[in-house]
Amino acid sequence: MSARDSDRLRRLNRDSRLVKGARLLRERLPGDERYGDPLSTGGRRPSEVAGRQLSELTSESPGVMRELGLGAVQVWQALSEAQGRGRGDVELAIVFTDLSGFSSWALEKGDTLAVNLLRDVGEALEPPLTDRGGRIVKRLGDGLMAVFADPQVAVTAVFEARDRVAAIDHDGYRPRLRAGIHTGCPRRLGGDYLGVDVNVAARLVDAAGPGEVLASDVLLARIDSERVETKRRRWFRAKGTPDGLQVYSLKPAPGAA
Repeated sequence: MSARDSDRLRRLNRDSRLVKGARLLRERLPGDERYGDPLSTGGRRPSEVAGRQLSELTSESPGVMRELGLGAVQVWQALSEAQGRGRGDVELAIVFTDLSGFSSWALEKGDTLAVNLLRDVGEALEPPLTDRGGRIVKRLGDGLMAVFADPQVAVTAVFEARDRVAAIDHDGYRPRLRAGIHTGCPRRLGGDYLGVDVNVAARLVDAAGPGEVLASDVLLARIDSERVETKRRRWFRAKGTPDGLQVYSLKPAPGAA
């Protein structure tokens, strides 16, 4: 290709009218028309990796080719999600966990001991979740978010994880895991999940006491009630949760597997 042809292509790629046309085309294509930002390309699936790489490579030279390339990956992503891999139409059990009182303890003991404790907690906490088919969506300092296809399995895994964490002893300090579990159809965006259902699970863990597992009535309706003991939280209030939400503290029923 001659230098003249290359220069012509560069001018066409940056032509504002063509760029605008390419963006209008993306609005009419299936999927997320803003696909390519960090939020939408944060996952590990091939379409997300491709979108992230394309976005990074063209970040300093926006133009028609960038828009068309992202449009193609946008359609690819939309087709993948349409095959049942989540755009708010797949029901999941959403789990949040964290350690009660960890921040105060870490402030007193320092970063080295805090990091060592978090490593031990991760080794105790994560296998019961992932071994039962749970997927770790993200790690959040002293906690995490995970999703499960089966709510009953999610509850069983959280009970085991809580007990394993309680067995850790760091020079007399025993971490106490708390958890919130809710069931819903969150919107998958990149490698993350968003929406009201995610907010509910996050608010539940915030309200849980040391070693406590809080669950919504929606979750409770989807598990075997004979395998858990429940106690209603009658005065639960939290921003970003639906009116009428009922919250229960869960414990394994005696003899429950």
